[in-house]
Amino acid sequence: MQSLNIIYHNALVTRKRRNQLNKHKSVVIWFTGLSGSGKSTLAHLVEEELYKLRCRTFVLDGDNVRHGLSSDLSFSDDDRNENIRRIGEMAKVMIEAGTIVITAFISLFREGRNNIRKLLHNNDFIEVYCRASLEICELRDVKGLYKRARSGEIKNYTGISSSYEKPENPELIIDTENESLEESVGKVIAFLKFKKVINVNNTVKNLPGNCS
Repeated sequence: MQSLNIIYHNALVTRKRRNQLNKHKSVVIWFTGLSGSGKSTLAHLVEEELYKLRCRTFVLDGDNVRHGLSSDLSFSDDDRNENIRRIGEMAKVMIEAGTIVITAFISLFREGRNNIRKLLHNNDFIEVYCRASLEICELRDVKGLYKRARSGEIKNYTGISSSYEKPENPELIIDTENESLEESVGKVIAFLKFKKVINVNNTVKNLPGNCS
């Protein structure tokens, strides 16, 4: 419960002014899907392309967040919900700062993702479903987590002992099972241009870390 003594302070430098300075809109690109569906890989490659377009970006990755912000949480249903709630609040602050926030979380519960959509304005939340079959995800399991889950060593593992609720109306569906990474990244960037989140004329060559 919030204290009655806490009063929200309105900033002089607004999100709109930051977006004007950055020459792009700030949004949340929320990648969701099974472990091994390519969320993290795709998130970082999309960020690389946005960097080339001079966009202010940051990737919130599931494993990285659990090393810090959510290091006190388990993988129970309640703690998973709390983890996603925290990410949503962080993302909200970051888009106010003018950043394109790219998240890579299984976020298995539909209600949790919808709560983030409600927390933000609808146009600020771009849900991207990374679609890949469980069989393919298990084949990509470089960490061996699916194998450990099937042996009973890991409890509440999504796809094995915990179900994943697919998005009903995501902004984008990326078929990571059949598409190349280049095709998948291209679809995301094309969507951001179509929605006028980014400026199509901002491409810059030879920035540090550029692949060209």
